[in-house]
Amino acid sequence: MSFDGKVVIVTGGAQGIGMAVSTAFVNAGASVVIVDIDEEAGREHLARLQRLGSGASFIHADVSRESDVQNVAQQVIRTYGAIHVLVNNAGVFDRKSIFERDVSEWDRVISINLRGPYMMAKYCGQAIMKAGNGVIINIASTRALMSEADTEPYAASKGGLLALTHSLAISLGPQVRVNAISPGWIEVSDWKKRVDKQIPVHSTRDRLQHPAGRVGKPEDIAQACLFLADEKASFITGVNLVIDGGMTVKMIYEE
Repeated sequence: MSFDGKVVIVTGGAQGIGMAVSTAFVNAGASVVIVDIDEEAGREHLARLQRLGSGASFIHADVSRESDVQNVAQQVIRTYGAIHVLVNNAGVFDRKSIFERDVSEWDRVISINLRGPYMMAKYCGQAIMKAGNGVIINIASTRALMSEADTEPYAASKGGLLALTHSLAISLGPQVRVNAISPGWIEVSDWKKRVDKQIPVHSTRDRLQHPAGRVGKPEDIAQACLFLADEKASFITGVNLVIDGGMTVKMIYEE
C-alpha cells in the first residue's frame, strides 16, 4: 500500500500504538503529523522518522483543549495544504474504585478519550472531506465491550468512541469513511521514548490466553490502520474492527 502524497495526522503518535501507526504511514510514503502531549517523546520520535527521510512533523498539543485542536488543524493545513487521514489514537487509562475516584478524574478521561476525537473530527473534518476519499480511524478498545473492575471512565469513553464512529460515518459520508479499531492486549513497553523503553516479557500463560498464541504488538494495529485507510477498503465504513488475538471470543469458566 502506498500513501505517497497523503497527509496523515496521528494523535498520541509519539509512543505505543501511535508510534507504530505513524511509523507505518511514513514507511508507506505519507507525510505524517505527530500530535502528542509529551514533547520529549514527540521530538525524539520525530528525529527517528526524519532519519527515514520522511516529511514528518510534530505538534505539541493536548487534544482535550479546544484551542490546541484548532491550532493543530490550522498548522497542518498551512504547512501541507490538505488532510487525508486522521487517526485518533491519543488516550489515557484510569483504574480506581468508583467510591474513591474524583469526578474531575472521570472528566479528564472522557475529555481526552472521547471529547478529543470529536474535536479533531470537527476541526479537521472539512479539510478531510475536501481532500476526497478521506479517512478517520478511531482507536477504541475491547474494554468498550468487556471490563475489569474499577475502569468505568475508560470503558465509557471507549464505548462512546464506538458510537461516535458510526455517527461520524453517517454525518461525513460518502466523502469520508470513519471506522474504529478495538485493540485487545497490545504490548507497548518497547514502543516508548528512550527513558521509559523496556524489553517485554510474557509468560506461557500470557500467550495461551490468546487463541492466536501470542500477545499483540503495536504493528498489528498499525497494519490494520494502513488497510482501513487504503482504497481497497473503500466499502468499509462505520465498523469496529476488533484486533485482540481472539481473546474476546474465548469462553472462560472460573473455578
